[in-house]
Amino acid sequence: MPITDPPWLTADTHGGQATLRLAGAWRLASLAEIDRALAQTTPPAVVDGSALVELDSAAALVLLRALGRGGAAGPAWTGFSEVHARILGQVRGQLEALAAAPSLRREGPLARIGRHTAALGALLHGHLNMLGLTVAAFGAVLVQPRRLRLRETTVQLEQTGLDAIPVVALVTLLIGLVITYLLGLQAEIYGANIFVVDGVGIGATREFAPIIVAIIVAGRSGAAFTAQLGSMRLTEETDAIRTLGLSPMQVLVVPRVLALMVALPLLVFVGDVMSLLGAMAIAGPMLDITPLAFLARLREELALRHVIVGLAKAPVFALAIAVIGVRMGMTVGRDTRALGAATTSTVVQSIVAVILLDAAFAVVLQALGL
Repeated sequence: MPITDPPWLTADTHGGQATLRLAGAWRLASLAEIDRALAQTTPPAVVDGSALVELDSAAALVLLRALGRGGAAGPAWTGFSEVHARILGQVRGQLEALAAAPSLRREGPLARIGRHTAALGALLHGHLNMLGLTVAAFGAVLVQPRRLRLRETTVQLEQTGLDAIPVVALVTLLIGLVITYLLGLQAEIYGANIFVVDGVGIGATREFAPIIVAIIVAGRSGAAFTAQLGSMRLTEETDAIRTLGLSPMQVLVVPRVLALMVALPLLVFVGDVMSLLGAMAIAGPMLDITPLAFLARLREELALRHVIVGLAKAPVFALAIAVIGVRMGMTVGRDTRALGAATTSTVVQSIVAVILLDAAFAVVLQALGL
């Protein structure tokens, strides 16, 4: 007997076996009527699709869900064309996959800590692996100096060193001025104006200039390394280098790491000079310390070891920044969103690495009495 008009389906019983016969065009536009018709049926033993004209995935989903809702335990399917049977099979597979998917459990605090710890361990392992590859590449250059690409190294030295001098000079000049001003406010109360020169000289050359310059370089050159190498990976240029029989470590990594390790000590020296010039500029009008008096006091109290300590930190900072930058660029995902995330992550990781290394330097140098 027909269930609806038009007759989307009919249900009959022969020999105690209920058969559901489908008919017409089962398409998205008629889903509401088809669903109402299916709601009036009893669970069939056989589903016959020989009179079915059209069937799309939406109608197949409604049919399968209705049979499941009616409690049908695996009806027999007969009369379906090859196309209709394939559509039903694909929809049934998706439903089974959804049913088999495990329910998501809410992550607890301990699980979250464990996941972040594992991710941090994997990140550090990757950086150490890149450090080892970089050291091995430098060893190969020492054995065969002709492997060093002088042109690329010179270009990177210009970009990381010469082009960074203006911003480094400006920032460190202002830092020296601000530190002197803040120290002067307190020292003036006790009439200890001249001791400001000691504090600024030692603090700027030993700590402030190396850290500030390293942070500037991390945001400038470290991010540039990741962006450059990530773009090359995105456009498959690194794969082309390997196809040509060249080593990406020798072509891309070694020049950047070497250039940054050479450039950063020079930039730190520029930062030392500019921070002291900024301190001297404010010391005159604020603390009545003339430039000659400032330089004379600086010569007496600023030991050369403080300057050397600050300069010695620079290559270590540069190595950490360069390794993080090139590693994030060489392993970035092949899409623009991953490239942006990797560039941001490089800056954050480099700044954290610089601060941790500086703290390690402070502990070791204190133990050595330097």
